[in-house]
Amino acid sequence: MAKKIKNALISVSDKENLRNLLDVLKKAKINIISSGGTYKSIKKFGFKCREISDYTGFEEMLDGRVKTLHPKIHSGILFKRSKKLHIKQMNKNQFEPIDLVVVNFYPFEEKIKKTSNRDKIIENIDIGGPSMVRAAAKNFNDVTIITDKQDYVELIMELKKFKGKTSYNFRRKMASKAYNLTAYYDSIISEWFNKDIGIKFPDRKTFFGKRMNQLRYGENPHQKSCIYLSSLKNEKTNLLKLSGKDLSFNNYNDIFAGLDILFSSLKLPTTVIIKHANPCGVSSDKSAYQSFLNAQASDPISAFGGIVACNFKINKKIASDISKTFFEVILAKGFDKNALNILKKKKNMRVIDISRFNHESKTTIKFFDNSFLLQEKDELVFNKKNLKFVTKNKPTIKELKDVEFAFRICKYVKSNAIVIVKDNSTIGIGAGQQNRLDSSKIAVQKAKKFQPRGLHNSVAASDAFFPFADGIKVLINAGVKTIVQPGGSIRDKEVIEEANRAKIKMIFTGTRHFNH
Repeated sequence: MAKKIKNALISVSDKENLRNLLDVLKKAKINIISSGGTYKSIKKFGFKCREISDYTGFEEMLDGRVKTLHPKIHSGILFKRSKKLHIKQMNKNQFEPIDLVVVNFYPFEEKIKKTSNRDKIIENIDIGGPSMVRAAAKNFNDVTIITDKQDYVELIMELKKFKGKTSYNFRRKMASKAYNLTAYYDSIISEWFNKDIGIKFPDRKTFFGKRMNQLRYGENPHQKSCIYLSSLKNEKTNLLKLSGKDLSFNNYNDIFAGLDILFSSLKLPTTVIIKHANPCGVSSDKSAYQSFLNAQASDPISAFGGIVACNFKINKKIASDISKTFFEVILAKGFDKNALNILKKKKNMRVIDISRFNHESKTTIKFFDNSFLLQEKDELVFNKKNLKFVTKNKPTIKELKDVEFAFRICKYVKSNAIVIVKDNSTIGIGAGQQNRLDSSKIAVQKAKKFQPRGLHNSVAASDAFFPFADGIKVLINAGVKTIVQPGGSIRDKEVIEEANRAKIKMIFTGTRHFNH
């Protein structure tokens, strides 16, 4: 049912597009009530407006903290027009109905991104605005609530179509948007408090997200998908796309997997190649160019159609080699002019500058229908003080560097994970198998296929203990001379004995890195 609008209350921090709306309200002979900066803007635009303090007969106080929190305001909004008792009470108090509420909130989200001053941040927690929005949304049967300036156009269309009225479906839709906004706003505030105090696991957890883009589809074409931003620091993901098609769900999934590895304290120029959220090649080298060649050489078949992530600026030489293979996405900390010209020739390949990207969250989340798991990120590689050299032969300092590199990469490979490394480069990765023996076989199979010479005296890392000696036998027979694993199996003794018989070196870290 269409409802006539007689009185409108407008209180907005963002005045953009307001004048267009005021023109239509004037033509529809709708009275306007407002306060503070909005009142001044409306008067400056040349429209009639009644100040809230004049309307309520109550001067705002407490530095503006109390101005719209008044029975005349909230009664006007919450008044059920069809209920006799409500009509009687409104008439007795000589209160008028408020039929349209146009509100956006104090810019709390923007403020926390610009300052660390707690007093300024807290003063930008809006109280009156959300109270009016919640009240108007609750009474959507009679009241129209607008919380987004983008909805002014649709409101104007409604007022023109229904001659100063709005339809029930429009009011209900706007009420839904209003509660999305209040929930979002409160979630940001609660998250800021949690971070400020240092609470990682509050009794009640809420998430906030602002939709950035609708994606072409999800993991598969029959699934719909969008990407949302959930950040207390940034207005966007800070992934600057320079060329190529729009990013898909799978692209983003692989990008984030690659960035996790890239920003895990790898100091040398590093290239990560990701396929289906698993690394298929990772290399750190003094030469950026060599790091790309080594990463691709780890598994060139899997690299095809993957994403390349680099923690350095890509030059013409690297770009020329990248362009020889089909990659979905290229991520780097900048591109020189010649490199960008080369990569842009691949019209479908996404080229993204990650110079301004930084990790913000310290937790990871997994949703399962009506529940979710929240945990700290796995940021530990191992504690060097806890390393146990359990075999007769001990690793050299050079081998320990490969040990740390291999065990670090293991964190990002889906379990069960086996990673074989030579000179800070992966040469074989076994991922996502239901048993560690199969992962060992796959890692060796790939290394024999693409990097057979590298297997001699190589280092292998396992994300969890070997439950039997069969897995390490596969690695030893392939040429692996050093194995790093957490330890902790009831058969550790058997595994160590097998390692000693083969005269290889084994290190226990005491740290497990399951990644499901």
